[in-house]
Amino acid sequence: MDLTTLLACTIAMIRFRSLLILVGGGLLFLCSVNSSFAASKILVLGDSLSAAYQISPEEGWVHLLEEKLKACQAPYEVINLSRSGDTTREGLQKLPKALKDEQPNLVIVELGGNDGLRGLPILSVQSNLKKIIEIIQKDKAQILLLGMRLPPNYGQGYTDQFHAIYVKLAKDKDLAFFPFMLDNIALNEELMQKDGIHPKAEAQPQLLEEIWAYLAPLLKELPAGCCTLPPCSKR
Repeated sequence: MDLTTLLACTIAMIRFRSLLILVGGGLLFLCSVNSSFAASKILVLGDSLSAAYQISPEEGWVHLLEEKLKACQAPYEVINLSRSGDTTREGLQKLPKALKDEQPNLVIVELGGNDGLRGLPILSVQSNLKKIIEIIQKDKAQILLLGMRLPPNYGQGYTDQFHAIYVKLAKDKDLAFFPFMLDNIALNEELMQKDGIHPKAEAQPQLLEEIWAYLAPLLKELPAGCCTLPPCSKR
């Protein structure tokens, strides 16, 4: 092989290697971009109020949240771990596996109502909720705590102590906190089912919008069109 041919082959090999490096770098860049756009996860840990009790699952506020996020192309996936009848004890039992499997960025905690309706000890409810919160915080996920109130027939002493659980934990743990998730709904008979505890399908859009006002400020990747309600629109 003469010198000219050898030089041409060497140049061709250098160009080929450069092309491989360029293509490889481009693939790495694309992988990096794709991973950066992976959907963040919102886990809902709740009871029948979040499990679409006695209505179609598609009518429940959690599904409506999922649809709202999709409609404005927000990069969030919603996982609903709510189950009718669950108490704080059941929530605490299934939380560690859920955090490991789903690795959520944010957890909406909606539990305690069944504890209160069963008249369970205040200290027990508080202890379970505190452990739930601490486990989530240890996992570095954000928390939105949805507070609950009981019907007055449970006695003022018990109902006041029950609601105070949420207020204290929200303050002590510095949580985003909706004091009463059925505010503006619970006392409206047209929006409540016959049991007086669960909202009708007609109430679910309003329920979502009231929760959304507390949830949206925690969602840092929301497109501008999604963030239209205060306090979200003021951040």
